[in-house]
Amino acid sequence: MTKIGIASDHAGYEMKEFLVGYLSAMGYDVHDFGPGSPESVDYADYAHPLAEAVEKGEFECGIALCGSGEGMTMTLNKHQGIRAGLAWEPEIASLIRRHNNANIIVFPARFITNDEAVAMLDAYFGAQFEGGRHQHRIEKMAVPCGVAAEK
Repeated sequence: MTKIGIASDHAGYEMKEFLVGYLSAMGYDVHDFGPGSPESVDYADYAHPLAEAVEKGEFECGIALCGSGEGMTMTLNKHQGIRAGLAWEPEIASLIRRHNNANIIVFPARFITNDEAVAMLDAYFGAQFEGGRHQHRIEKMAVPCGVAAEK
């Protein structure tokens, strides 16, 4: 059974709750990092624990949601082992997995519907990293800031 971590802020709370139910019904083992209510919260307080758990290998992948998706994406990508990708339609969701090997998919909850989120998850989970020329690019992403990557 695939283990998935999920987190949001207040703007993504309702969609997160929907996705937890959807994913559980599909047979996924889902861990909800919160929040537990739609009250205003800071996305970073939920992004960091999700990122740390995915980095440690506790989950095969993660899902994050906030209003625009940008706050979560920026925060998640501060973690060395995370490749979080913002998706707003199924082709993007597939490409962030196939070309960027994204281990966390991020949704802009204020700009998509639950049905669109499900379609993107289906595309994301149905895609596999293609490797090849993309592997070298992934390796360059992993180089710490301030260190020149080999060409």
